Amino acid sequence: MMRPVRFAVAALALGLAVTACGSSRNQVPPASAQADQFLYDRGSEAFKDRKWIQAREYYRQIVDNYPQSTYRPDAKLAVGDSYIGEHTSEALVLAANEFREFLTFYPTSPRADYAQFRLATALAEQMLAAERDQTNTREAVKELRVFLERYPNSAILPEARALFRKAMDRLSEAGYRVGFFYYRNRYWAGAIDRFKEVLKADPEFTNRDAVYFHLAESLLRLNTEASKAEALPYYERLLKEFEQSSYLESARRRVEELKGATEAQR
Repeated sequence: MMRPVRFAVAALALGLAVTACGSSRNQVPPASAQADQFLYDRGSEAFKDRKWIQAREYYRQIVDNYPQSTYRPDAKLAVGDSYIGEHTSEALVLAANEFREFLTFYPTSPRADYAQFRLATALAEQMLAAERDQTNTREAVKELRVFLERYPNSAILPEARALFRKAMDRLSEAGYRVGFFYYRNRYWAGAIDRFKEVLKADPEFTNRDAVYFHLAESLLRLNTEASKAEALPYYERLLKEFEQSSYLESARRRVEELKGATEAQR
């Protein structure tokens, strides 16, 4: 009759032992004179192995328990980076929060530029496809503009510019698709307005050749002398700015037609 009880007690003892082993993994050795360094080193080892949760446990202890530690700012950043490493929707939201807090607590830190960039990265990683809601894209663009304004001499400026271009392209592609929807449905005025908005907001849009072409085509289809005259420069800009584009041949034909019609009228 006593065997089940003994078995249960043994199982409980085993469970407590396992728990103790797991919890002691993150504890600082009693004789450690540099506990914060110990935690940071262990966190870095776990981070290198992509053990995000384990790494974050070490870093979090520094952030929460060692306010005067010189490792605390880097640990705070590493907590955010560990969330980005997980790359889930929930983790990316938490990552952005960590970097915002860093910028609040350490606005003059030598690593403030990194925090600003990683805040933008966490938002950019949440960007949706061009046909979906672009709230996170707009937030990423906003934070990247802050980076470009505040840290023009940062060593990570090239990465920030590349991410900014990616985010702007996503926004511009979303705007272009709305304009193209109007274009396919022969709502020329709506298409023209949307295409012009894209070019005004992002004159460096990577795929602006499509915008030039469909804007010019929309103007052409209004079929007035003024709209035809306005269309010509967009075809010419396409030919001037792009050596490769699926619209080049059609644009050349349009330029020849429009210039030929103009000469015929003289």
